[in-house]
Amino acid sequence: MGLIKALAGASGGVFADQWKEYFYCEAMPSDVLVTKGRKRISGRSSNKRGSGNIISNGSVIAVNDGQCMMIVEQGKVVDVCAEPGEYIYDLSTEPSLFCGDLSSNMAEVFANIGKRFTFGGEAPKDQRVYYINTKELMGNKYGTPSPIPFRVVDTNIGLDMDISIRCFGEYSYRIANPILFYTNVCGNVEEDFTREALDGQLKSELMTALQPAFARISAMGIRYSALAGHTAELAQALNQVLSGKWNDLRGIQIVSLGVSSVTASEEDEAMIKELQRNAVFRNPTMAAAHIAGAQASAMQAAAANKNAGPAMAFTGMGMAANAGGFNAQDLFAMGGQMQQAAPAQQNPSQPVSQPSSGGTWTCSCGTVNSGKFCSECGSPRPAQEWRCACGTVNKGRFCSECGRPRP
Repeated sequence: MGLIKALAGASGGVFADQWKEYFYCEAMPSDVLVTKGRKRISGRSSNKRGSGNIISNGSVIAVNDGQCMMIVEQGKVVDVCAEPGEYIYDLSTEPSLFCGDLSSNMAEVFANIGKRFTFGGEAPKDQRVYYINTKELMGNKYGTPSPIPFRVVDTNIGLDMDISIRCFGEYSYRIANPILFYTNVCGNVEEDFTREALDGQLKSELMTALQPAFARISAMGIRYSALAGHTAELAQALNQVLSGKWNDLRGIQIVSLGVSSVTASEEDEAMIKELQRNAVFRNPTMAAAHIAGAQASAMQAAAANKNAGPAMAFTGMGMAANAGGFNAQDLFAMGGQMQQAAPAQQNPSQPVSQPSSGGTWTCSCGTVNSGKFCSECGSPRPAQEWRCACGTVNKGRFCSECGRPRP
C-alpha cells in the first residue's frame, strides 16, 4: 500500500505542478523590505493542488518599479531581475508540458515522477520567489543621546579646538545590492522582513559613525553651525565611514541625510564668540573704535554717578586709559599707518612715504613715543625709510639714485 500511495502521490503532484504559475507582489509598504511572492489563484483557477514552493518552467513573474525579484532554489539565489515588466522563468528544473517541446518534456515529466517516487511522493526541491524593496526608505530619525566631539577650525583667527555638539535629524537609505542583503541579512524569510528588525541596529551604527564623519566635515573647514547647508557632504562622509558594514556587508547605502538642528553647549558657544570678537581687535582701527565706544560709555556712567562725583570718575577713567599703554588716538594712528603701507605693497612703483612724525615709534629702550625724541632716554627718532619711484630705498630728503625729492 505504501508503494502504491507513493506512486499515486508522485504522479498526482507532478501533473498538478504542470500548470504555469503567475507570481506577483502587491504594492510593498514602506516598512517592508523583503516579502515572498505569491501565486495568483482565483475562483476560476484550476491550479489549486500544485505544490507551494515549486515554480514550473515557463511561469511568469511580474516585477514593478522599485522592486527587485529574486528566485531562490534549494537555498541558493539562481536568478535576479530588477527591470520592471514581465519575467518568464524558462530555466526551471521543474518541467512543464505547456512549455517547450512536448515530446522531450514528456520524458522529463516521467523522470520527475520516478524521482518523486523515491522520496515518498514529495518533491525533493524548494523554489521560492522573493521581492526586495529597492525604493528610498525615508523617515528614519536619529539623534545624539549625548554630546559628541566636533573639531572647529577657523583659519581666519587661527582657531583649532574641539567642542561638544548635539545633532538631530532624519536620514534615508536604500538597498543597493539585493543579493548581499538577502544573503547576509534576511535569508530564507518565511513571509515579510520589516524595517523594525533592522532600523535599531542601523541607527546605533549611524551614531557611532557620526564622530569620524564630523571629523571629515570639519577638515573641510565647514563650521558646525553650517552643517544644515552641507548635508550632501555629510551623507558622503557617512557612506565612506559605513561602507564596510552597510554597503559591503549588507548592500545598503545612505541616500540623503537631513539635519534639523546642531547645537553646541552654552560654554563652547560663548568661548568661540569671544575668541572671534577678540580677533577683530587685531586691526588697530577696530580696537580704537572699541576703546572709543568704551570711553563714551564710561563718560555717560561717570556723569550719572552722583555718589563719587563726575570729577573723580573722569580722573579715574583717565588714569585707567594711561595705565593701559595705548589709547584710542594711538591706535587710530597705527591703523592709518597700516592703510598707507598697504598701497605700497600692492604698487611698489609709486613713491610712498613712511608714517609721518605724528605716528608712534618704539625707542631702543622699549619706550613707545609719538614725538621726535624719546621721553625716557632722550634718544632722537630714527630716520624713516621711503621708497622712490625708481625703486631705491632712501632715508634722506632726496633719492640717492635719481635725485627726486622725498614725497
